[in-house]
Amino acid sequence: MNTHVPHASPAFPLILSDIAVFLLTSIALIVPSGYSLGALILVLAGTYLLVRWRLPTLAREDWLIVASLCAYALVEIIEALWDGQGSSGIDKPIRFVLAVPALWWVLRYPPRLSVMWVGIAIGGIGAGSWASWQKLVEGIERAQGFTHVIQFGNLSMLLGVLCLAGLGWAYSRDQYRAFWVALLLGGFFGGVLGSLFSGSRGGWIGFPFVMLVLYRAYGNYLATWVKLAIIGSVLLACVGVYSIPQTGVQDRVAYTIIDLNNYITGENRANSLGARFEMWRGASHLIAEKPLTGWGTQGYIKAMQELGEQGVIDERVTQYGHAHNEFMDAFAKRGLLGLIVLLGLFLVPMRLFAKQLKAQNLATRAVATAGVLLPVTYIDFGLSQAFLTHNSGVMMYAFLLAVLWGVYTNQKRRTPQEAVS
Repeated sequence: MNTHVPHASPAFPLILSDIAVFLLTSIALIVPSGYSLGALILVLAGTYLLVRWRLPTLAREDWLIVASLCAYALVEIIEALWDGQGSSGIDKPIRFVLAVPALWWVLRYPPRLSVMWVGIAIGGIGAGSWASWQKLVEGIERAQGFTHVIQFGNLSMLLGVLCLAGLGWAYSRDQYRAFWVALLLGGFFGGVLGSLFSGSRGGWIGFPFVMLVLYRAYGNYLATWVKLAIIGSVLLACVGVYSIPQTGVQDRVAYTIIDLNNYITGENRANSLGARFEMWRGASHLIAEKPLTGWGTQGYIKAMQELGEQGVIDERVTQYGHAHNEFMDAFAKRGLLGLIVLLGLFLVPMRLFAKQLKAQNLATRAVATAGVLLPVTYIDFGLSQAFLTHNSGVMMYAFLLAVLWGVYTNQKRRTPQEAVS
């Protein structure tokens, strides 16, 4: 096997990396299954390396990323086969395995940072623009792009916060610094707008943690007055967004209060919020009964239906095939091991990326910040949605992780001059 030396790589593979990584995020939410095209190119390219036996030499930390992807996939595949789900049950976990060849390719032929960040920014701007069209022109109550409405809103938010991570790279540029900063801020606002117009509330729960990560990464670069100005701007923006009826935020807040009140009084336990509480309550019963092995997907569905028939939970919520909580769903279906590999999928990359949150080179720090924010946002999304039961959730996490880790590893090995390209 050969080590990956980016600056010695031929032109065509690097151009292919640029194209694939750009497509992965730029069209992710504005065309049907847009996140798949760039991922497919990376998989095929990485498979070519395997066939030609030109794989990069993996360091210990690279192996940990591979292990987190494969361990999660393996447990899901075993559960699917044991549960009799057939090929449909292994479709999504296999995608985590396919992210490994993508990682090989990016480790060996990393894309230019400018291409990666532009793709993310355009993805955020595109999501916000598409959501605005659906909401304001077509009159759709909740913008959803071409995927599930919650997935669209949260992935739009993801692209937006990744743009904030990229501001460190933009600031480090000597040429066109103002343009790069403006582009990434546009991507952030577009991503946030897409989330707002989707009406997805779950993505906003973890926003304080996103801001905490950004503060840890860049707080030392900001004067006190700048920090206060940012806090004031955020508060003012929240008031403004709430005050404009067209955003739909007022309605979503009102629905939340009504749903919560109806659940507490028992008037309606199957509304949007109450249904989640009921599903979590049912999943808790199942976890307590089989904490080690779990029930499997089919067993989970059947057991939840029985809980509904017995009156333990509202029978109307038994139509759902998951618990609307990533962690409870994994625990209930795949037992303790399922929960452990899920946590590993998020916490291992988070820990490894966090080592460079204070990197002296701002370009490296930006990639590290994005790498931390990826699992942080997914943990947030997973609190109110089984995000990885959807193709969009799987593809964006697995392949963004492969791209960010491959870029991050190469960044650490570059000179300060090379690291800002």
